[in-house]
Amino acid sequence: MFTKFMKWLSMAMLFLALLWRFSEGYQVVLQFVVSVGALAVVIQALRTRKYVWGAAFVAITVFFNPIAPFALSHAKFLWLGWASLVAFMASLAVLKRKALISMPSIVNLRPGNESL
Repeated sequence: MFTKFMKWLSMAMLFLALLWRFSEGYQVVLQFVVSVGALAVVIQALRTRKYVWGAAFVAITVFFNPIAPFALSHAKFLWLGWASLVAFMASLAVLKRKALISMPSIVNLRPGNESL
């Protein structure tokens, strides 16, 4: 649930950042939210054994790192932002939790009111 929320929040913030130019304070918040969201997707990708997706989101985590940010031109930021937005959208479809298979009960093989 947390991962899905972070994906949607990251997509919303990236979309807003790509359409309008904001202040430095917004950039720091954007970097923090996107990097936490990408890190959550990395963990999800590793759990589902989709290592290529994990590597792609490690790169997104590094580029949007708020501690040691990259100095990107506006054109490069737009390119990276749109690519990240598309990656988050695709991860919603590709990285889904697998449903657990329910096991039949050993004790009650035939449901009903039969005595042993």
